Amino acid sequence: MNNRFLWIIVAGIALFGGLVFINKKDAKTTSTSNVSPSSHIVGAGNKKVTLIEYGDFECPACGQYFPIIQELKKKYGDDITFQFRHFPLVNIHPNAMAAHRAAEAAGKQGRFFEMHDALYLQQQNWKSSTSPASIFEGYAQQLKLDMDNYRLDVASAETNAVINADIEEGKKAGANGTPTFVLNGKRLEENPRGVEDFSKLIDEAATTDPNSPPADL
Repeated sequence: MNNRFLWIIVAGIALFGGLVFINKKDAKTTSTSNVSPSSHIVGAGNKKVTLIEYGDFECPACGQYFPIIQELKKKYGDDITFQFRHFPLVNIHPNAMAAHRAAEAAGKQGRFFEMHDALYLQQQNWKSSTSPASIFEGYAQQLKLDMDNYRLDVASAETNAVINADIEEGKKAGANGTPTFVLNGKRLEENPRGVEDFSKLIDEAATTDPNSPPADL
């Protein structure tokens, strides 16, 4: 076999390898780009009212609002739709992204809000941990998740892309901190202080024609 023929073979292998690498890279880009935001909702919205929270699982203020939101969900049931979207403030909350990944991974198995609740209820136990992932695995085991799938989803690029898509939606809605609430498409300039204040806004939204220009809240 002459040297020229060997170089042709080597060049062909190198070209093929390069194409495979490029195709894998393109496939990864395609799988994580144009990803839709999350759609974690509770309630049928019979009164055509949707309350969205852009929240951070490590945020102390979000933790304080958690029982208020729980009470609202109990009070209104299917009258409204409550939606949670990821908005981790990674610059100030080092464990936030890991928490949001855990919740999104649980959501892949239909248990998003169970993990959501566990993260807020146990916030003090993991927010300063140096190994939060192991704590979140404990929550996942308590929820009886398929742990192999959970671990794959926690680490997947798709999970990260969904969280980032939520962040972008939050920015479009005017969120620059957490929690940020959006009621029927309009960001609340000031967060209501409790269930009563939320209820006033929700009841008003329920009696407002959705096709009319939004009033200042």
